[in-house]
Amino acid sequence: MRYLNRLALGAATLTATAAMGLSPVYAQPPAAMKAITMSSASTKTVPYPDTFQAPSRGLRVATFNASLNRANQGQLQLDLAGPNDAQAQSVAEVVQRNAPDILLLNEFDYDEAGNAARLFKANYLSVPQRGQQAVDYPYVYLAPSNTGIQSGADLDGDGIIGGPADALGYGDFEGQFAMVLFSKYPIDAANARTFQGFLWKDMPNSQLPTDHYGELVQGVLPLASKSMWDVPVKVGAKTIHVIAAHPTPPVFDGPEKRNQRRNHDEIRLISDYVTGGKNADYMYDDKGVAGALKPGSNFVIMGDLNSDVSAGESDPAAISGLLGNPLLTDPAPASEWRGAADSAGIGRGGVDLNTLGTADFGRGAQGVLRVDYVLPSATLPIRDAGVYWPAPGQSGFDLVGGWPPSSSDHRLVWVNLDVPV
Repeated sequence: MRYLNRLALGAATLTATAAMGLSPVYAQPPAAMKAITMSSASTKTVPYPDTFQAPSRGLRVATFNASLNRANQGQLQLDLAGPNDAQAQSVAEVVQRNAPDILLLNEFDYDEAGNAARLFKANYLSVPQRGQQAVDYPYVYLAPSNTGIQSGADLDGDGIIGGPADALGYGDFEGQFAMVLFSKYPIDAANARTFQGFLWKDMPNSQLPTDHYGELVQGVLPLASKSMWDVPVKVGAKTIHVIAAHPTPPVFDGPEKRNQRRNHDEIRLISDYVTGGKNADYMYDDKGVAGALKPGSNFVIMGDLNSDVSAGESDPAAISGLLGNPLLTDPAPASEWRGAADSAGIGRGGVDLNTLGTADFGRGAQGVLRVDYVLPSATLPIRDAGVYWPAPGQSGFDLVGGWPPSSSDHRLVWVNLDVPV
């Protein structure tokens, strides 16, 4: 996400794909892309070999804010049309070294035909990067996002209507900062649920700043800055619901704290959704179906939630509540490296202050935050978990070291689930 160095780090946007007559799912035969569409874990450190090999590891699920966003619409497709984009090569190598079975990428620009996802798969993931083993994901899921959709109102209060901050979710164009789900296992797209259109005002006891947003704006302003997804994935005899999201950054606002409040409530929506019960009766999806996830479901919450329980500028109440939800497990994954600052002297030196950090925003110790999460339901036993952050001198360090890193300012977070595959 190369977050705090971009104009205004926006919400990850993802707009719907309607390929082969299926929407929002991308559907194609296996030769290209088929329709696609997480108890306490060990947090011991793990080495990072040149190529990941872990027999009988179970099911590996991962999230990675890959920062594959571009300033102009269509630019990502152009960059991915050939196999030589340096950042895409680095991102693909990170993925190949970790080889997840189910992978959520945040900040991946969307195009309606799904060309960027197809090109990244064909020209980067399916091509060995510096000797790594290629990975194949026959199932891919894309769905709409609020990012870049103009609201027609002055949401940021600067006296001017229009521009990225006046969109329903921050973005210069529809599809900027999107997300995409890759899977080695079939996605039940027909039963996927999205919450792009759920209005913020319809959440009871929300933090909606009503003094900042008038009634007309409240009538059109969704809660999700991008969307929230519930995507069922069929893994053997089990169905695992991938709950994917990318709440807005809790910064770039004014004294009304509209972005901090929105981030809080977007995270609360996730917790309410997996908890269910009467307190979740208020929610409805984009098909008009009311209610939360069915009780007892297997699920994995994944994404860049833009909130750290102990640092940063978010309201920690929502993320604390989510991590403390008894229906899920926080594996508290850690990286192997807890060493000194890198040669540039920025960022990672702060890992000693935040050993669970998943992102380095280039502000020294204060820039290392835990914002990326993989949170399995308590019904899914965890084998182990980690953050891919190699130390200096280790193979792969060049993918994450220096500033800015060649891949992303975020790190891939993975969890191995004890699920037969």
